Amino acid sequence: MMGRGVRMEVQAMPTISRERDGSSRRRALLLRALALASCPLALPALPALAAGTAHPADVPPADAKAVRAVIEAQLAALAVDDAQRAFSYAAPALRRQFGTPQNFIEMVRTGYPAVYRHTSVAFMKPQWLGGELVQGVHLSDEDGVLWLALYRLQRQKDKRWRISGCELVQAEGRLT
Repeated sequence: MMGRGVRMEVQAMPTISRERDGSSRRRALLLRALALASCPLALPALPALAAGTAHPADVPPADAKAVRAVIEAQLAALAVDDAQRAFSYAAPALRRQFGTPQNFIEMVRTGYPAVYRHTSVAFMKPQWLGGELVQGVHLSDEDGVLWLALYRLQRQKDKRWRISGCELVQAEGRLT
């Protein structure tokens, strides 16, 4: 977890998926809301930021556990370069977008190095924001740079959760 005094900064990163309606404003608000939620000193600003577009709501414990398990399993698969298994945790639209497990893992390797090869992981409390289940995960990369991965997840017809997108927010500061 990040300590006091760590300021979050939203940076443009490659995206796994885009909003269907093209709403970059909605996505930016979601990213800022989660970045603020990860910094205890910024929590008083969260309701004002989220007003009108992002409404945090509690996720049932069983769903929170299942979502965390999906992300942990995908991170474990990525750590051993198991492209097939990592790809299996992606939502159908994401699998169609990348076509093959090799295309998917190559995108993660080149576009999301902090997800592909992290040195620490800490899960935040998942929330429903703007009608989406979002799970924030603090990561540090091999250089000690701090990141917040914002996973969007969808429940499938078979009731399993699958990852439908991920954004990275880089924090100022390093793990030493």
